[in-house]
Amino acid sequence: MSVPGPYPAPPHAPYPGYPPPIGSRNELGSWALVLATLALLFSWSIVGGIVGGLIAVTLGITGRSRAARGEADNGPIANAGIGLGALAVIVGLAFVPIWIGFFTEAGMGDYVRCMDRAGTDRTAQLQCESTFRERVERDYGLSGG
Repeated sequence: MSVPGPYPAPPHAPYPGYPPPIGSRNELGSWALVLATLALLFSWSIVGGIVGGLIAVTLGITGRSRAARGEADNGPIANAGIGLGALAVIVGLAFVPIWIGFFTEAGMGDYVRCMDRAGTDRTAQLQCESTFRERVERDYGLSGG
């Protein structure tokens, strides 16, 4: 009769033909949803909606493909990130003509032309800024503080 040693028996190897288990990689789908939500919140800023939405869609597609291969288990979350990211892009694009109209109406073109004419003359630049600020305050009732 033999006395068992101080060490336990080694664990059994995985069955042949099955890969060893790997931890699921759920972070891309989750990040896609978080970023898409933020992109929707900041879609009025155009860049927030378009750039953030495109990144969310890219992360969501990558997360969904990992879920399809069985490497992640949050495919529905990745799909939500794709959908909300695409919506953020669309809303961001819808704001482009709104901002163009606002800046045109506010006289941004006049301001840019004035600054071009001013060149490096700081006094002329300050006059352009003052004229633009006065126009915005007059037309929109805003105070520069």
